[in-house]
Amino acid sequence: MKAVMLRAPGAPVEVAEIPRPEPGPGEVLLRMEACGVCHSDVFISERPKLPRAPLVLGHEGVGRIARLGAGVSQWRAGDRVGMSFLYRACGGCEFCASGRETCCPQQVQTGYTADGALAEYAVADAGFIARIPDGLDPLQAAPLCCAGLTAYKALHTAGLKQGEWVAIFGAGGLGHLAIQQARRMGLRVAVVDVAPEKLEQARALGADMVINGAVHKPREVLGSVGGAAAALTLTGAPAAIEQAYQALKPNGILVLVGLSPEPFPLPVVKTVLQGLRIAGTLVGTRDDLREVLRLGAAGCLRAHTEACRLEDVPEVIERMKEGKQLGRAVVQFD
Repeated sequence: MKAVMLRAPGAPVEVAEIPRPEPGPGEVLLRMEACGVCHSDVFISERPKLPRAPLVLGHEGVGRIARLGAGVSQWRAGDRVGMSFLYRACGGCEFCASGRETCCPQQVQTGYTADGALAEYAVADAGFIARIPDGLDPLQAAPLCCAGLTAYKALHTAGLKQGEWVAIFGAGGLGHLAIQQARRMGLRVAVVDVAPEKLEQARALGADMVINGAVHKPREVLGSVGGAAAALTLTGAPAAIEQAYQALKPNGILVLVGLSPEPFPLPVVKTVLQGLRIAGTLVGTRDDLREVLRLGAAGCLRAHTEACRLEDVPEVIERMKEGKQLGRAVVQFD
């Protein structure tokens, strides 16, 4: 089968022929229908170290079950399901027991510590996949399995009330879905980006305020409404993280989502005096995934997608590195 591979840390992303995998006990084999290309794939492709190599990338996949592993009884061949970055959690630790399975110290991660979904066939844990609702197109469903899920989790981590201002830094694959979800939650939405076409799309999606971070200071613009109650960094750009922190009003929360290899210098005095909070969030739980897919099927979320072929993924990743990808590139399999 064909798959998007990293042969070694720092190696070029390539499309290669590899053997088709087989599901183990408690797993299923999926014949993939669609898989989005995420900025996490870019981040992983640039890591100087990897937990495994060679590695199949990709973690927001939709496919039909082609084969059941031993002990799997809750699914049938032909079922259409989605898989996310959380491949498996232990189910018995304090985090799993309290609905925080994404913090499980024994978790396995799709496309990072386990082979991923940017392939014609992929293996998934039968307990961590979600049924795709009838009528939800695979090209729409795939981005919801990570981009939509991550945006959903970040907004709920912020814990805002209706009418409060949320500043969304980064209006790409996650950002355009975060805007829709924030509007649905009754929040006032400010969007910060440096790409005019992304800001134009954000305005069309209902953003109350758009700010070009390369031209204006978000702190000053958001100061006109008293500052942001929450700022979500859906990009790993260090400048955006700094701007997001500075844009917060007292007792505001900075929700870090985008991955940056560079440290963020924390202004301790300001954080203490203004009661600021900082939280990190990683995708979402299985229950979150089911809810996001339900919202997608109900028409509450609409991903801006660009269909591509598996062979196009190396080029897509280069375009994403340059910040030129509008919306979500999604591989459509035959």
